[in-house]
Amino acid sequence: MDLTTFLIQCLNSVQYGLLLFLVASGLTLIFGIMGVINLAHGSFYMIGAYMAFALSPIVASTFGGGFFSVLVVGTVLAVLLGYVLEWAFYSYLYEREHLQQVLMTYGLILVFEEVRSLLVGDDVHGVDIPGFLAGSLPLGDMMTYPTYRLFISAVCIALAIGMWLVFTKTRLGMMIRAGATNREMVQSLGIDIQFLYRVVFAAGVAIAALAGMVASPVSSVYPGMGNSVLIICFVVVVIGGIGSIKGALVAALLIGVVDTFGKVLLPSASGVLVYMLMAVILLWKPDGLFKAG
Repeated sequence: MDLTTFLIQCLNSVQYGLLLFLVASGLTLIFGIMGVINLAHGSFYMIGAYMAFALSPIVASTFGGGFFSVLVVGTVLAVLLGYVLEWAFYSYLYEREHLQQVLMTYGLILVFEEVRSLLVGDDVHGVDIPGFLAGSLPLGDMMTYPTYRLFISAVCIALAIGMWLVFTKTRLGMMIRAGATNREMVQSLGIDIQFLYRVVFAAGVAIAALAGMVASPVSSVYPGMGNSVLIICFVVVVIGGIGSIKGALVAALLIGVVDTFGKVLLPSASGVLVYMLMAVILLWKPDGLFKAG
């Protein structure tokens, strides 16, 4: 492997890891803070990708906007969807056993897949890359790197910084962290913990949907695309530590490196390398790399 190829694979691993973080951060928020095993989280990623496909002609004809307008409209719709889902379904799961949570959220996967099939069919679709991001940057004399992949990384980094600022520097972040630690104490202080949980859940849904929208031009849009993402995101959450945003970021980047270079250097074993990484880390630190916070 020459230096240029190595640098390209490094960029690919960082971009993949950051995109994984974007999806897994919403999952670790819901799982770690609210205590709900949300198997339907991958479906929110799928919903985001399908919104990017379906909203593009609507937004273009109605508002005259392009891909960035689609991202804004889709994110707003995802927040509303998350708020309604928490009110209608997830608010009843906090005191239930994990088996009931699993059954409920798995049922939502089936509902989302059927609704998707009825609305847009079962074909594979593509989403166009914005024109000014459709080019490539030269890497050496013979290779280039797509500009849009760098844009994906930039979006993920900006959201990671934004989440860190919200959780560590704002009153809302303080309340969320306190609610995750001691729900009864927060309620006794007069804070509406139910509304707080709805905000957290809506944010988790919106982040996953945004990841799907941003990834759709490079991954296509197809049925069941959220299922494989869900599995790897649970691996990210477990490695990083349940409820830890910092842990999700570190774990996602580790998985990005292992998966990307594994496919290049050990293609026959690449499918198990990520799970071997999880096993080694859990043997070393059974609770994950970082504590919640």
